[in-house]
Amino acid sequence: MTEEEILARIYTGLDREGPGEPSDVAWAIDRLGVPKPSAVCDAGCGSGADTVTLANTLPKAQITAIEQLPHLAKEAQVRCNALPNVNVLQGDMAQLDGPYDLIWCAGALYFLGVTEGLRGWRTALAPGGAVAFSEPVLLGPADETVAAFWEEYPAITDLDGINARVEAAGYDVVDHRLIIGAPWQRYYTPLAAHVAALHAEHDPDLREAVAATEREITLWQSAQDRIAYALILVRPR
Repeated sequence: MTEEEILARIYTGLDREGPGEPSDVAWAIDRLGVPKPSAVCDAGCGSGADTVTLANTLPKAQITAIEQLPHLAKEAQVRCNALPNVNVLQGDMAQLDGPYDLIWCAGALYFLGVTEGLRGWRTALAPGGAVAFSEPVLLGPADETVAAFWEEYPAITDLDGINARVEAAGYDVVDHRLIIGAPWQRYYTPLAAHVAALHAEHDPDLREAVAATEREITLWQSAQDRIAYALILVRPR
């Protein structure tokens, strides 16, 4: 199987592809004072969980959702088909046009790099526009379990480190809050059931990916109070 096929088998049919909840979206919109008639981009929208929340929270906004993986873009298109203020596109979130009053990016900016991604999005923001993104964060010195959980993201840092990357991009931090505990449980519970159903598959690459996913879940279960994302709200200077 190709990597794209493996990702499709593991992540198709889930409510979302990472931790988070609707209250995160509502908090960001309220804290940033996003205007009701506005242009919003959901960058790296996955299957569209947050896209739906953005559209319902800002019914007068025009929402553009962008996802690179074809199977997730198709799921988001189906999910958002009845929402008149949403347009889902398959494409590269590094190439945003805008102008947007808000760029929302849940758990995907690290693929571009915080500093690099924010610099690239600067021209896609309308005057007064903002970016809300969630990023892996260390809450303290990484013990063995936490280090193992984040081993595929060696660039992880603490909140001060994230803030430094934001400032290096020419942005100011407006506010932040942690995504920890229950939002991860709501993500991992259905994922665990989904990958368990793939145990009967014989493709060696898929079986390896299933084992890696189950190891990830087990590590999180052992360190639930020490594994988090930071939801960061920023504006360019």
